[in-house]
Amino acid sequence: MERYIITSNKSKKIAFVLCLFGGLIGLHHFYVGNILKGILYLFTLGLFGVGFIIDLVSIITGNFRDSSGTRLKI
Repeated sequence: MERYIITSNKSKKIAFVLCLFGGLIGLHHFYVGNILKGILYLFTLGLFGVGFIIDLVSIITGNFRDSSGTRLKI
């Protein structure tokens, strides 16, 4: 029996680079379609830096998801 894992059409590598260089203004959230969360990050500077670091770790570990709730492709 084969198992299929559904992944997003958004790239994990691009999300990581956007988070690394523009995470404090929420670029990675805009990229994956989480517009409201991106605006929140924009006005709070990445949830005061804490959310930015949590997002970096979740992207690295593969737990970061797009706006529809699917994991990013590798």
